[in-house]
Amino acid sequence: MASPAKTPPTSRLTPAKAEAAEALLSTPRPAGEAAWAQEVRAAAEARLRAMGAPARRDEYWKYVDPAPLLAGAEADVAGGAFDAVDGPAAHVGGAAPALEGVEASTLGAALSADLGWARALFGVLELAGQEKVARPLAALSTARAAHGFALRAVGKAPAPLRIVNAAGFARHLVRVESGAELTLLETGAATNTLFEIDLAPGATLHHIRVQEGARPAAAAQVFARLGEGAALRSFTLAADGALTRNETVADLAGDDASAHIGGAVLAKGATTIDSTVFVTHSGLRGESRQVFKNVVDEGARAVFQGKIFVRPEAQKTDGYQISQSILLSERAEFLAKPELEIYADDVKCSHGSTTGAMDPEALFYLRARGVPEREAVSLLVAAFVDEAVAEIEDEALADLVRARVAAWMAAR
Repeated sequence: MASPAKTPPTSRLTPAKAEAAEALLSTPRPAGEAAWAQEVRAAAEARLRAMGAPARRDEYWKYVDPAPLLAGAEADVAGGAFDAVDGPAAHVGGAAPALEGVEASTLGAALSADLGWARALFGVLELAGQEKVARPLAALSTARAAHGFALRAVGKAPAPLRIVNAAGFARHLVRVESGAELTLLETGAATNTLFEIDLAPGATLHHIRVQEGARPAAAAQVFARLGEGAALRSFTLAADGALTRNETVADLAGDDASAHIGGAVLAKGATTIDSTVFVTHSGLRGESRQVFKNVVDEGARAVFQGKIFVRPEAQKTDGYQISQSILLSERAEFLAKPELEIYADDVKCSHGSTTGAMDPEALFYLRARGVPEREAVSLLVAAFVDEAVAEIEDEALADLVRARVAAWMAAR
């Protein structure tokens, strides 16, 4: 079967997009960095100028107006979802964390030195992720983000590492070496957050993110590359806020790699939450799962855009994608765009999407047994969301997420 051509992203540059890109680049580059880092930033600036800022007419933005993400509004949102979890906490803009089995430095320190693994990672995965889709906010992060952490796991970390993002930019580099294992717990809020994650053969990373509370428009992006036999387990709980765009781009580059990307969206009022996932299968026998559950109330909007892209050499791929939504109000809205693009002929790939109101028969069953309506709705929502939460392998952490879902339902 012929290999697909590597076409450039389809993002027509208009004067308005070009002007908006220049406005995003109006702040200077961070100072004091090594020459190689400055070269990476200059290349990212050129990418952003070539594609322009995101606009509503772009294919991957047709459901969400990106304008609030370009305004740069900031708010300091505390991240307390994992305060009870043992392990160090690292606040963006502060000192690097100390955790056995993990070499850690601030992003600034990593980019001012000739740190080999960081040099091989910074901007590299972001650039690779631009192959099929233009991602201007990611290029902006490479061009301007000054704060964050560089983390290299060389063994099995004995405890999770908590990262608390701060307002503005938050940029993290993560390398997990062969046989090593790391759990990252992410909270807080930043206007533009980006992780570049490189998993060596046999490496495992658990990434759990909680976004909740009143917060301004924010984009959170993950670019991951998986080596042979590597495993990525990424889960996001996104609740309320003004506008949240969560984007995950994962390349299963090595044979027998596995990526499970899940999410639960809880949205009410003037909230828009967009979950966008692009999984590329490049190696043999790769396994990917995308499991997203959305609970939408009042006039809120939830969006799911998920794609499985299978290269010709990625035979024996097993790709699964499901997005489901419960609408708790007639004014609630859920928009889905599931996609498969397959160039291999020995694969097992599927996708599906459903939207509907609360199951009246299930609700009647609980009410008939004396369960008050409010409690019955909460129980059904918890059961609905749990398929996504179950993607979290650590049961204690999964229970913490379940508690946040229950708290959100109780506060409706």
